[in-house]
Amino acid sequence: MELNEMEAAIEGILFAAGEPVDLSRLCLALDLDREHVEAACIRLSDSYRYERRGMRLVQMGCAYQLCSAPEHASAIRTALGARRPAKLSQSALEVLALVAYFQPITRAYIDQIRGVDSAYTVGLLADRGLIEESGRLAVPGRPIQYRTTQSFLRTFGLNDLGDLPQLPGVPSGEQEAGLELEHRLAQLRAQQEQEREAVEP
Repeated sequence: MELNEMEAAIEGILFAAGEPVDLSRLCLALDLDREHVEAACIRLSDSYRYERRGMRLVQMGCAYQLCSAPEHASAIRTALGARRPAKLSQSALEVLALVAYFQPITRAYIDQIRGVDSAYTVGLLADRGLIEESGRLAVPGRPIQYRTTQSFLRTFGLNDLGDLPQLPGVPSGEQEAGLELEHRLAQLRAQQEQEREAVEP
């Protein structure tokens, strides 16, 4: 299969899927190895950016998805009548940071670190698709564990969890660690908002 044909096939699959497609599924569909498919995805992604197209090919871990270019967010919202997603509260950012860095994590552990009941906030983040259940802890009561989702990666512009900011010199004590994690994630979110506003009219 020629490179242009391979890229066109990947583009068609991702467009039709409308959600992240695992690299292994792309390899299976195209009957090609990971190296060739990954190279085609990188080339396609670079092409979208270089030509300043209205779409972006986003990598999330071992999956790829076609998304609209962030610089056209305002026009897309106007055309489709979509509203800007509500910003996360400080408590939501704190819980999300704890899940992101300590996953899989139970709600009881989140409550222990924060010192308050986090049931509502955990439910809110799950409803927004930023966290999800990831099985149960093998202890009496078998509490639910939570982890971040691919939507979390996409929302914060991360390829995988390895792209999360490092946490050098986190203060000792679980409460202080939770606050530091919240602060780091809030910084990442603020940086993303600034980049969006810089390109929107």
